[in-house]
Amino acid sequence: MTSDPLGAFDAFNPPQRNLIDDCVHCGFCLPACPTYELWGEEMDSPRGRIYLMKEGLEGEPMTDNMVGHFDACLGCMACVSACPSGVQYGTLITETRAQVERRHERRRWDRALRAAIFAMFPYPRRMRAARVPLALYQRTGLKRLVHRSGLLNKLPAHLQMMESLAPPVRRAPALGHRVPARGRRRAVVGMVTGCVQDAFFPDVNAATARILAAEGCDVVIPPSQGCCGALSEHSGREQEAERFARGLLDRFAEAEVDYVVINSAGCGSTLKEYPRLLRDDPEYARRAEHFASRVRDISELLTELGPVAERHPIPVSVAYHDACHLAHGQGIRSQPRELLRAIPGLELREINRPELCCGSAGVYNLLNPQTAGELGDRKAANVRDTGAQLLVTANPGCSMQIRSSFERSGEQLAMAHTVQVLDASIRGLGAGSLLGS
Repeated sequence: MTSDPLGAFDAFNPPQRNLIDDCVHCGFCLPACPTYELWGEEMDSPRGRIYLMKEGLEGEPMTDNMVGHFDACLGCMACVSACPSGVQYGTLITETRAQVERRHERRRWDRALRAAIFAMFPYPRRMRAARVPLALYQRTGLKRLVHRSGLLNKLPAHLQMMESLAPPVRRAPALGHRVPARGRRRAVVGMVTGCVQDAFFPDVNAATARILAAEGCDVVIPPSQGCCGALSEHSGREQEAERFARGLLDRFAEAEVDYVVINSAGCGSTLKEYPRLLRDDPEYARRAEHFASRVRDISELLTELGPVAERHPIPVSVAYHDACHLAHGQGIRSQPRELLRAIPGLELREINRPELCCGSAGVYNLLNPQTAGELGDRKAANVRDTGAQLLVTANPGCSMQIRSSFERSGEQLAMAHTVQVLDASIRGLGAGSLLGS
């Protein structure tokens, strides 16, 4: 723990007092908060954590107990949607986490785990390299052997969760640096390819490019893209996030595009926050503003442009899962549903308690596997209750988390990204291409 006569926080961008004072302690956030839902503890609610932030500003030291309550927060922003006073909890917890990482000495195992996670996941090349051993593990029978032997159960919970989250490795379709529009060009769109999305869900990126081209967009894909900084920023690794953000801005510097599109909810939320992230950088602050003004989630952009490509029928029942950083972080709820409902034959079914996080939350499920597992199982149960044939969501972390929960119960459910469903409809592939039949 850190003991400091000035309190828990230093003078560099602590949680802002005026934002803290916006909280009127009404409690509307409590039923929306996943950790309060699980434990019923005031200090594990947004209201309680804001109280701890206030105490830290007023001189209370940063203790292990205080940090534990901050670490338990998923950063899902469901409280932001629920709050009638407009409290900017997302900004507050982001600022607080940066202070924690800078000023709190974590235990050795925690430091080692975080170092391992952030040595791998924000680096697309390293993630792509991991495809080969993972594919061998999945396809040679080694995975079945490990599960049957009981060896997996002897590993730490964090490693068990990591193994369970690993998605099936599929062939990666090749993407060029430019995909021309079909028909009249309506816009030029730059595409962010992501880290996990690029390595383990490359078919989502391919579908994104095809849809945009079908809807009259030239798609520009700058080469050698790095991480956008989302995982780092959500975990309080502020300087690392800033470095990644600058790198991505540099990659897009010469791309003359009307929009920048992203198909991963967590990444999109961070891209739109670049002006705040780089506000203290005189060289990049203005560039961040210009870049963020053009960022659109893929569902957001497609809805803005309106459809021109014909939709073919897909007779399938779909449960749509709201990714937190899309629904709460960006306020995008109606657009994906509108796109799905426009597909002939598709039946959209709503999930009970859609605002409740699935437990993925960036790398939260790797750092807090038990809590994440409980939330994932609750989400899976609510999805199961819809009776839908297909689960659709807009974030790779959510897909992996919910699939893992289904597999723990010995079940399987077909899953797809919104763009994959649209792509199948535009190409006339039918439901079988999505359901694996």
